[in-house]
Order: sequence, then structure tokens, then C-alpha cells
Amino acid sequence: MALSNKQKSELVAFANEIRKETLLCIANLGVGHIGGSLSIADILAYLYGKEMKIDPKNPAFDKRDQLVLSKGHSGPALYATLAIKGFFPKEWLLTLNRGGTNLPSHCDRTKTPGIDMTTGSLGQGLSAATGMALANKFLKKRSRVFVIIGDGETQEGQNWEAAMSAAKFKLGNLFAFTDNNKMQIDGKTSDVCKVEDLHAKWTAFGWDVYRVNGHNFNAIDNAVQQAKTVKSKPHMIILDTIKGKGGGKRFENQVSSHNANLTLEEANTIIKEVLNA
Repeated sequence: MALSNKQKSELVAFANEIRKETLLCIANLGVGHIGGSLSIADILAYLYGKEMKIDPKNPAFDKRDQLVLSKGHSGPALYATLAIKGFFPKEWLLTLNRGGTNLPSHCDRTKTPGIDMTTGSLGQGLSAATGMALANKFLKKRSRVFVIIGDGETQEGQNWEAAMSAAKFKLGNLFAFTDNNKMQIDGKTSDVCKVEDLHAKWTAFGWDVYRVNGHNFNAIDNAVQQAKTVKSKPHMIILDTIKGKGGGKRFENQVSSHNANLTLEEANTIIKEVLNA
């Protein structure tokens, strides 16, 4: 069943709120991983706004769905999402990466309510998510594991070891998303180390694969709902995204947005003129 107009409107508003809080969070510090945080705002809005089984009042409840943000440097977007959902006070966002914070630069499950796995060492998140999904399967839990990886991150060989394992154990409870924004810290992925054809590669590794516009909620929902009907394979949904989406000319589709300086004045201008928030 397609998303209703009301659902789409709510998801768009949620994604814009995530982008707004992410920009303010980073601007308060003065520097941060803007590009890759903004490019995943839509998938985070979809997962936390519609698809995942969560309880902000009880973040560790046993039957919850879990998320692994393998590209842990995009933590500010996930922190913004969790704060908006009520996992912790929004005021925490102003402490990003400062001494004594509960919100370090990269995700840490021991510090932040709602973070299910510590990440940031690129290439390792999919292995962790595979292990979590395998444990759920052995325990006969109906909980699902979602994982977001970066396109540049797929240059790491450990991803493909996890891919083989997940296919071998037929982990239909594992839903992976590639943030295919086509850029990484050192340049375009096609120049650093070409990762395409991602669809063909994941298919060859035995996964149930889809490729959609990562900023289109109908497309994302169609892929996820179709994936849920396939029980014997892990799922990879390749999201074609724009690095820095919603960040205006300075940050959209710019390699320099991977880690950039940002003032509160600049953030508020983007929020007003680009996000209309």
C-alpha cells in the first residue's frame, strides 16, 4: 500500500526537522560531518517515523528493532533523530563532541540512549549488524536489524565478508541501506576507488537488492515493503542520494561538505532559505 499524502507530509517535515537540528548541532560546535549527515536524513526519518519498532521511554526494550549507523561520523543526524523522538533532551545536541558529552563525534552505545552499536571504524558496522541479526534468528526473536553504510565505505573488504555470512545464514531480518552519495572524504568515490556496479555486486553475493531515489519516501517505502516479503535473504537497498542534501549551494553535492566549518548564522540562513523552517 502506497504512503498516504498525510504520511508523506509528516515524513518530509520530520526529515527537515532532522536537518535543522543537525545543522544547529554542528554549528554550535563550529565544525562537523555535514554532508553525510544531511544525505541520510530522509532514510532516518522513514525508519524512525514509520518503519522501526522503538520505544523512546525504554530504549533497550528486548523486542525493539535495532539500527547500526556504520558510517558513525554521521552521528549528528542520528542524534538529531533520537532527540526529536524523545530518547533524550534536545539540549544534549548543544554538547556535541565536547568534554563530558553523551554525544561524541562518532556513535557510542555506552553513552547515548537509543544507540544500538558503537561505530565509526568504517567497514565494521555491517559485520556487527550481521552478528546481531544472526543472534536474533537463533533466539527466534522477530526483531529486525537495520544498518546504514556509506558508498565509500564499501571499499573496505570486511563488508564483503559480512555479505557472504549474511547470505549464508539467510538473514531475512537484516535490512541494509547504502548511502550512495557518490562522495567520500578524499573526493568522488569513482575517482578514489570505483564501487559501482553496487546492484550487481550485492546481487552476486546473494542478497535481495533494490535501488531507489534515497530522497523519495514512496520509493523507499516500496523497496522496504517488497523486501519484507523475501524471508530467506538479507536485503540491500541502495539509496541514490545527494551529499549535503538540504544544505544549499555551499554543501549540496560538494566533497568539501564531508567535514566543514559552520557558524550559527550560516546554519540559520540555510534553515530559513533552504529548509523553510
